[in-house]
Amino acid sequence: MKIIVMGCGKIGTAILSSLVQEGHDVVAVDNDDSVIEEISNIYDVICVCGNGTDCDTLTEADVENAELFVAVTGSDELNMLSCFIARKMGAKHTIARIRNPEYNDAGLSFLRQTLDLSMSINPDFLAAKELFHILKLPGAINLETFSGGNFEMAILKLKENSPLDGVILSDLRKKADLNFLVCAVQRGEDLYIPDGSFALKSGDKIGLFAATAELPKLLRTLGIAAKQSKNVMILGASRTAYYLSKHLLSGGNSVKVIEIDKDKCLEFSSAVPGATVIMGNGAQQELLLEEGIDSTDAFVSLTGMDEENILISIFASTHNVPNVIAKVNRPELASLAEKLGLDCIVSPKKIISDILVRYARALENTLGSNIETLYQLMDGKAEALEFSVRENFKYARVPLKEMQLRDNVLIVGIIRGRKTILPSGEDYILPHDRVIVLSAGHRINDLSDIAK
Repeated sequence: MKIIVMGCGKIGTAILSSLVQEGHDVVAVDNDDSVIEEISNIYDVICVCGNGTDCDTLTEADVENAELFVAVTGSDELNMLSCFIARKMGAKHTIARIRNPEYNDAGLSFLRQTLDLSMSINPDFLAAKELFHILKLPGAINLETFSGGNFEMAILKLKENSPLDGVILSDLRKKADLNFLVCAVQRGEDLYIPDGSFALKSGDKIGLFAATAELPKLLRTLGIAAKQSKNVMILGASRTAYYLSKHLLSGGNSVKVIEIDKDKCLEFSSAVPGATVIMGNGAQQELLLEEGIDSTDAFVSLTGMDEENILISIFASTHNVPNVIAKVNRPELASLAEKLGLDCIVSPKKIISDILVRYARALENTLGSNIETLYQLMDGKAEALEFSVRENFKYARVPLKEMQLRDNVLIVGIIRGRKTILPSGEDYILPHDRVIVLSAGHRINDLSDIAK
């Protein structure tokens, strides 16, 4: 599929990388010669240097034959205008990054309709949403939501001397006496889709799948829940901090934001009056101690520097803050942070990449289902996909035990109306169901792809 990506900054480059891995015909557009040269040296894509609102530039990028046009420059206005022009010139679908809170309030639907946008994406809002989900389930290092919130998959890391160390999964089900599934385990560089005889070890990353209402009780029962995050300290008065603070305050949490820039402090204090805003350098340990990092329930580092977020988060961990989260965009630094003991990382780049990959696969899909949700898990070694089943799905009403699934593919959940099902071999799929699949080592575009 032909896809044009305009704007090759951090977000744009992450999108390019993901779409190239998916096998799409990608065109990169940026007005910076040095950026275009670097992109052409790294990725197998067509590169065009120019302004995305210039018709000649878009013509050179072959916009009239583009299935998808994605604008992710640093300017909301440029993104919206370029999408509008690209649509008029023949692009079938357009997606614009729109970050400004003023655009993302009540007027967003009007903008999307007027500009004929297929979708708008806001990395700051989406990162804040993911952070909020993690904070509401203490003990998880990541949390993915399916089917409008009916099912959730919590990613957890079993710490040293974990109560689950050495536990066999079949025994774990008996111990918890709740309806859940351990659907994936990452041990070092290896990924397993385990059966009932699999034994867990300290240091494992596990994917725990259950109905949303069951997860908090499940973590408590298993003895791996952390302290509830009532008091949250945030470093950096960023747009992500703005959205996260709004979420937390509406949920009854107290929020303290530390920011070094005076103007940002004043602006943030005005925009989020319920938050306590402290002007100061959060990199100074004395300030963090003075502001009560020892007694806070959660610390979230959201500065614009990955390195600073990692180092200060590690400092927070050494002071026994129960829940510590850092925003880290660069994959190599995220990997380093984990080796240094920082388990919970949020990457806006990864969130947006997942959304674009899902959207591109959905556009390709013309078979018996459609991708509704897609997440890359366990350092990209696995994918969790949610499908909406159409009338012509060829395996409808076939018991799952009679379906020959591909290796390392697992059906983990079925949503039928308001009913949530953790399926057994006797269950089956019906048209209009939503089906959640975990896959490792396969590119799945359609639900039928799970069968051999």
